[in-house]
Amino acid sequence: MTTQRDLDMVHLRLILVSGKTQDFTFSPNDSATDIAKHVFENWPEGWEEERVSSPNILRLIFQGRFLHGNVTLGALKLPPGRTTVMHLVARETLPEPNSHGQRNREKTTESNCCLLL
Repeated sequence: MTTQRDLDMVHLRLILVSGKTQDFTFSPNDSATDIAKHVFENWPEGWEEERVSSPNILRLIFQGRFLHGNVTLGALKLPPGRTTVMHLVARETLPEPNSHGQRNREKTTESNCCLLL
């Protein structure tokens, strides 16, 4: 039987670079750091070849963007009770927040017109 608590939970399907997947369930209050720690401590069978040495290098990617450690699932407005797909990768550092978007904004303010006389 499905309870209200089950409906409020966020279901994640994590995909490794190798293509292997595993489903997990988290609270909307869980952060990217919480998720990385949980996955590390409950490393799935079948993922042995991809095992990492520390949860600190596990990174989540959602909709093409790295999630920084303090971002919660609730802040992403993920639909509770439904499965959301994210990528899980091992990476020591993250790009600065909005660095890609900043470059795009800078490009849009440039003018590439010329005046022909």
